[in-house]
Amino acid sequence: MKRFLMNVAAGALVLTAFNSCIEEIDPQTSYVTAEQAGKAPGAFNNFADAITSSLTGEFTYDPSETYPWDFGYPSFFLQRDVMGNDIACEDSGSEWYTTWYSCGTGLGPTYAVCQLPWTYYYGWINNCNVVLGMLSGDPTEQQQTGAGIAYAMRAMFYMDLARMFAPETYAHNQDAPTVPIVRETDTPTSLTNNPRATNKDMYEFILSDLDKAEELLADYKRSDVYTPDVSVVYGLKARAYLTMEDWANAEKYAKLAQKGYTPLTRAEALSQKNGFNTPTNAWMFGLTYKSTDSNITANDADSSWGSQMIIEVSGSGCGYSANYVGPKRIDAHLYSTIPATDFRRMYWIDPAIDDLDKDAAIEALAAYSDDPAGLYQTGHVVSARDAVGYMPVKFRPKDGEHNNQYTAFTVAVPLMRVEEMMLIEAEAAGMQDAARGQQLLTAFAQTRDPQYVYGTHKDAYYNGATGAFRNEVWWQRRVELWGEGFATFDIKRLEKGIIRSYAGSNHPENYQWNLETVPQWMHLCIVQSEGNYNVGIVNNPTPIPPTEPSAPYAW
Repeated sequence: MKRFLMNVAAGALVLTAFNSCIEEIDPQTSYVTAEQAGKAPGAFNNFADAITSSLTGEFTYDPSETYPWDFGYPSFFLQRDVMGNDIACEDSGSEWYTTWYSCGTGLGPTYAVCQLPWTYYYGWINNCNVVLGMLSGDPTEQQQTGAGIAYAMRAMFYMDLARMFAPETYAHNQDAPTVPIVRETDTPTSLTNNPRATNKDMYEFILSDLDKAEELLADYKRSDVYTPDVSVVYGLKARAYLTMEDWANAEKYAKLAQKGYTPLTRAEALSQKNGFNTPTNAWMFGLTYKSTDSNITANDADSSWGSQMIIEVSGSGCGYSANYVGPKRIDAHLYSTIPATDFRRMYWIDPAIDDLDKDAAIEALAAYSDDPAGLYQTGHVVSARDAVGYMPVKFRPKDGEHNNQYTAFTVAVPLMRVEEMMLIEAEAAGMQDAARGQQLLTAFAQTRDPQYVYGTHKDAYYNGATGAFRNEVWWQRRVELWGEGFATFDIKRLEKGIIRSYAGSNHPENYQWNLETVPQWMHLCIVQSEGNYNVGIVNNPTPIPPTEPSAPYAW
């Protein structure tokens, strides 16, 4: 089985293939240069548009296949989130995210799954480099927006890669390796010895790109949230400074990013037709699946975000979560710490419903969905767990469609929300002034739970080395941003472990592991074929999963 390695330089896309289980490599010789591409009519704007339009819709990893995780940027949300403990996967090899959940052999550098981030992220980075390589000096007035988007998106992609591959955080070790930096000015020859940039060098590069994006997008007025504007640039800066633990700048940019946005209301968040599938005034940046996308039209739309995260489409017979394997559930302990007065508790189904008979259960499920019978079937017929408890209804089918997956899965997905910025501001403020941070955190939490009192979740933590305040912020992030791709990033920067084994755990027994430190599998390996071409690569160790379940943790 062949996979493609993206190696990008000077606006050229170079494809090389390798075998998924051995080191055989077959070089491809054709590529398109930025100079050639730039001669096409309207080329600059077309390439700039492709930077964001390519985030989803196609089978980027392998167009000849229809893998259920080959659906673009949101797939990485799930890859990262199942690595921790806040999502409990089904105990099934066909669940499709088991490799990341179980520290499977596919995470090793000689396997195809290890190739995923390299194929996707360096392909996206190449799209940015093509645009930037088409510039002749400073951007013209007509090129400013496209160039600004390219700088912003390149920074976002490299920040993701740095956080996925660095074995130590910026704050802990600025010299720890991240990934190689490929610029628009690089040549194929220069990339044959291109070592992994240190945290220090990588974040200098990221912030330099964001500075340029901030300047170029200062006056850009977008028509929708599907391209970044200056508020998104501020948000990316807030993320970077949060990771760097530059608290003053993290607070500054998180506050700037919030201007003009308002957090989701209870009605918006719990809408059975539009919840987390349609942009609101809380969404700063997002993407959307279209009815013409191959991720929707091919494979019965099973290779899509909706197939994995939308469980209210029982009528179609399609969708992995709703009809084949079963849903990704919230961790039972995390759910148990959410007060009944917090509206976010309604993102997941109360396990107490499993104590009711069928008719009473379906009646109770009507509080969560206008297709309660479908939810009952997913929990009791589709899932081997024979239970509806902890199933997610956070991400809704489009327009409340329960039968036609080709419509139901054409949803928007948030990439950045104002709530994240509010929590960054609170954490950063609190690390400078505890009282101010607690005040900001309380104000945010009370938009979700009017009865929230600071310190409510003091018993909900593990590995308390970061202190009570940051743990309280982290709890809010875990609940607020569940399923949106932040779990691994937060575990790594806060230097947490994971807890899956405890009394009443809903994690499959074989994966009930407790670790006091960051799991090794969260430091991704670089695919071996990159090292075959790039002699500067020194890889992370191949992760090794625990050999047996852990003794139950006592909360």
